Amino acid sequence: MNKILTVLMMLLLPGLTLASTATAEKLNLTNHPVGYAALAIFVIAYLFVMAEEFTHLRKSKPVILAAGIIWALIGYIYVSNGMPHTAEAAVRHNLLEYSELMLFLLVAMTYINAMSERQVFDALRAWLINKGFSFRQLFWITGILAFFISPVADNLTTALLMAAVVMAVGGDNQRFVILALINIVVAANAGGAFSPFGDITTLMVWQKGILQFDQFFALFIPAVVNFVVPAAIMHFAIPNEKPVAANEDTVMKRGGLVIVGLFLLTIATAVSYHNFLHLPPVLGMLTGLAYLQFFGFYLKKTHDFRSSAYDGEKADRNVGDIIPFDVFNKIARAEWDTLLFFYGVVVAVGGLGFLGYLALASDVMYTQWGPTPANIAVGLLSAVVDNIPVMFAVLSMEPKMGDGQWLLVTLTAGVGGSLLSVGSAAGVALMGQARGIYTFFAHLKWTWAIGLGYAASIWVHMWLNASLF
Repeated sequence: MNKILTVLMMLLLPGLTLASTATAEKLNLTNHPVGYAALAIFVIAYLFVMAEEFTHLRKSKPVILAAGIIWALIGYIYVSNGMPHTAEAAVRHNLLEYSELMLFLLVAMTYINAMSERQVFDALRAWLINKGFSFRQLFWITGILAFFISPVADNLTTALLMAAVVMAVGGDNQRFVILALINIVVAANAGGAFSPFGDITTLMVWQKGILQFDQFFALFIPAVVNFVVPAAIMHFAIPNEKPVAANEDTVMKRGGLVIVGLFLLTIATAVSYHNFLHLPPVLGMLTGLAYLQFFGFYLKKTHDFRSSAYDGEKADRNVGDIIPFDVFNKIARAEWDTLLFFYGVVVAVGGLGFLGYLALASDVMYTQWGPTPANIAVGLLSAVVDNIPVMFAVLSMEPKMGDGQWLLVTLTAGVGGSLLSVGSAAGVALMGQARGIYTFFAHLKWTWAIGLGYAASIWVHMWLNASLF
């Protein structure tokens, strides 16, 4: 009864609540109209994000607007209560967290774009198409490649690459195309879960300093299980026949393999800066960007000489030696909508945390439910809501957990999005690439099999890494 009266007092007399806490370092606005308004704004913004496929409104736009409005409301309340610099310090902290992740991702995206422009991925696709594999072989090959490419490249780029192969050889066989695309989404998300570079959520956990680089590899076998279980079930539904032979000729442009090597060197630099020098990983990534810039300078200075050295046919196929390489074009082609969406999410969720809602959620999930049910629920939630805000919310809650539980939430947030086609960037992208073939309901038919893989991977992690709990 006392709790009910307290809540009513907060709702009816919010000014009293603020006055009583104005001397505190931070105001609890969870029962204040501003808090309710902020929650409503965030929910509305995220409904627009989820409806992007139908509205064609880029997902960054609503969350950026929501972030600005939420912090404007917070700033107004704090200024009114004589605490003008408290909110300012909090939002600067959120901006610092975002800037580190944004610059890190920007370097990674620049390298991926450079490899794409050098036709590294096209050459791989052509090789697979020309080998004459059967549908079942291609199902496993594209899945395994997605699993192992995703830890280095992001799951979105990996899924789009493998999907291009599947759609090129699948032709009119929609059953194969659908099952192969589902398999690619599951494999790309699973592969990204055991590497700090495989997904934004794993990157956030690593950069936060919660887990060391090598600790993520404890999730390798659980991630394999998450991929293999549904793949083994879907294998028997794949037509046991060969596609029509294709002949695609794509030659990698000059410097493609060197850029791949420089990207691996950049990753090693970032890891070394973090592990041995105790510096932010983003500093190592930006140092690695300089590697690409110097190599791009070399390609640009030598392109005329190189193109004249080729015979006519080879020069036509190696147009990279005719058109100068420009690293800043690769930076400009980064997924800016994704980067700005990430800004909106970090700042908006940071605002909700500053209002006190994440502390409430942490108390319910990690104190009342317990860490294991809470972390499993995080994975299920990431199938509906993007895993970026879910993981950022967990990190902002700062629950007291051991390494085993942090690995569990990293696993579930990464692979939980595979349960629905809208649960991950890879799934959403493939719905656009294979519009009308790979759909929400086509994926939903196999959610039960993916769910078995999800449950099995959790069990394997808790059994295999029991000493970490």
